[in-house]
Amino acid sequence: MLKTMFASTALAAALAAAPALALTDAECATNWTALDKTKAGYVTAEQAPAAYASARVAGQTPGDRVTQQQYLDWCKAGYFDARATDPGAPLKGANSFTEKQAQDRAAAAGYANVSAMTKDGDGIWRGKGTLNGKESNVAVDFKGNVVAQ
Repeated sequence: MLKTMFASTALAAALAAAPALALTDAECATNWTALDKTKAGYVTAEQAPAAYASARVAGQTPGDRVTQQQYLDWCKAGYFDARATDPGAPLKGANSFTEKQAQDRAAAAGYANVSAMTKDGDGIWRGKGTLNGKESNVAVDFKGNVVAQ
C-alpha cells in the first residue's frame, strides 16, 4: 500500500512539476469528435496515436480501443494538456527513458511518424518526426522536454 501511495504521489508530483495548459471540457469534447471520425464511439491506436502516447506517458495502458468516456476522463485528468518546455531544452542529464518512452513523449507532443531514436552522450534522445506536415529533427531530454532541432 505504501509503495503504491509513493508511486502515485511521485507520478502526481512529476506531472504537476511541468506547467500545463489545461483543456476545458468543451475542448476535450471537440477533440474527441475530431478523433472519432467514424462515429464508432471508440478510437484505435492507428486513429489516435498521439492520444495513446499521451496516455502511456501518464502511466496508463490503453487497450485495443479507447472509448469516448475513457478519452474524456483522461482529458479531464490532464493527460492531453500541453506542457511548457523548460528554458534551454533539451537539457543534458542522465536519461532513464527507454527509446519507446522517448518516442511516446514526442508523439504526445504532436509529432507523427517518429523515427527510431538514439541517445547521445548528453543523455538526449534524438530522432526525426513530422510536426504540422513538416519533417524535423526532434530531441527528448531527461525531464521529458520535447524540442525541434
